[in-house]
Amino acid sequence: MAEKQAVVSALKAVLPELSEEEIANKVEAPKDSSMGDLAFPTFTLAKVLRKAPQMIAADVVEKIDQSGFEKVVATGPYVNFFLDKKQVTADTLKKVLKAGINYGENSDGEGQNIALDMSSPNIAKPMSMGHLRSTVIGNALANLSAKNGYKPVKINHLGDWGTQFGKLIYAYKTWGSEAEVKADPIATLLKYYVEFHEKAKENPALDDEGRAWFKKLEDGDPEAHKLWSWFREESLKEFTEIYDRLGITFDSFNGEAFYNDKMDRVVKALEDKKLLQESQGAQIVDLSPINENLTPAMIKRSDGATLYMTRDLAAAMYRKDTYNFAKSLYVVGGEQREHFQQLKAVLTLLDLPWADDVEHIPFGLITFNGKKMSTRKGDVVLLKDVLDDAHELALKQIEEKNPSLANKDQVAEEVGAGAVVFHDLMNDRTNNFDFNIAEVVRFEGDTGPYVQYTNARAQSILRKAGVAVDTDNITLDDAATWDIITSLNAFPDTVRRAFAHREPSVIAKYALGLARAFNKYYANSKILADDANKNGRLALVAAVSETLTVSLSILGVKAPKEM
Repeated sequence: MAEKQAVVSALKAVLPELSEEEIANKVEAPKDSSMGDLAFPTFTLAKVLRKAPQMIAADVVEKIDQSGFEKVVATGPYVNFFLDKKQVTADTLKKVLKAGINYGENSDGEGQNIALDMSSPNIAKPMSMGHLRSTVIGNALANLSAKNGYKPVKINHLGDWGTQFGKLIYAYKTWGSEAEVKADPIATLLKYYVEFHEKAKENPALDDEGRAWFKKLEDGDPEAHKLWSWFREESLKEFTEIYDRLGITFDSFNGEAFYNDKMDRVVKALEDKKLLQESQGAQIVDLSPINENLTPAMIKRSDGATLYMTRDLAAAMYRKDTYNFAKSLYVVGGEQREHFQQLKAVLTLLDLPWADDVEHIPFGLITFNGKKMSTRKGDVVLLKDVLDDAHELALKQIEEKNPSLANKDQVAEEVGAGAVVFHDLMNDRTNNFDFNIAEVVRFEGDTGPYVQYTNARAQSILRKAGVAVDTDNITLDDAATWDIITSLNAFPDTVRRAFAHREPSVIAKYALGLARAFNKYYANSKILADDANKNGRLALVAAVSETLTVSLSILGVKAPKEM
């Protein structure tokens, strides 16, 4: 933020005892805006200078170069800076409009790769609302990575391996039908999966049958592999339809099965380090040297079959070799926290220098009417159904507000899908929340449609004005705009903070705050009045629209120009 840097530079000139970084870390925005725009507390200088903080503040104000500021005053132990609002306003609006869609970008990442393990639905099951969080949080973090100068690599680590596929193959072969699967692939396969678990309650021996078929699949049995390939292909078709509606793409669909021939490397590395131990016929790694509270990591079961841990270790090594990542982020629910602690502990015991670059990004649960969803029990809420319902609710409101809108069905899709995504991302990542579709798709309140509608309103004003904004001739001294200018100025730092905390809700909450500030200004201003400040007001409207559009794009939400 240029204004903060100006304050830091002015203070540095009169406080040689402190470095620029030390000064910058202390500069803050006063809680009461009447006390100035930025403030510097002098408490910590009292010991160094052997003076009372109030005297230090008074001395600083007397010595400091006040050019470029409206005024600089001492208020008790604080040096308070009042910015030249007219100049800051012009500079900010010009900066935003010149940058356009690139506003807020920085080069911190220096083009390094960031691998993101995200979404990762299980094949042969429909995508439910349980998959939404990993998908949209992962996508937003990928967008934030790019905004902060990194190159994101989005990996859909499909759940396409494991005992559940042995169970499914057994179910299909025992009571399934090829014609039934072809008629409605995913719903039918889900029905078989649920039925298997119901029957296994009465007959636990079925679990052994499922494990046996998975062992055949691991060993390359042709019939098992053919059925598995068919289930995977049908699943990807359905997943792709959902991802298209959410506007999300991936760089890799390498799932668990991809690593089936890459696990010998893991086992050998563990053997070389003498880390493998036998326990009741299974192969484990004792993690107590890293964390005595961690249970051992199981690498192979007693029947020789591999587990999630083995495949995740193989995947971590493959990704480091392939992408040479600066960070590898696993966007996976909080209930998997121990698994990722174990994964990181094994990598650390292997003395891999990049073990600390592996991060689990946990998130809370979505419930429906207070109930957790379960695929095994068959009580899932399908993501496709939620997106369809959101589309219909958005269309109904558009029909009421703007019945003559030319492309209302497309806009309804952008608003409906955007509402679902925004609602997820405006919640702090680790919080649980209950989902209510009617609340999520409202055009008022803390919702995605509210932000989208605000942007569409700004675009409508610019269309009515019918003139291009002159970015080189912006004059605007309206005090009512200052909250908006402050918010626009804060966006680049907000982008950095959101990425540093791996927290997309920082961007969603920022967008809501900017939208509220603009709507307050809109309600109390004659933006199109033909006077000397008209170009400045239109520049403000354009800058707000640009920044809202960028904010929404980071979240993976479209910004229609008409609603």
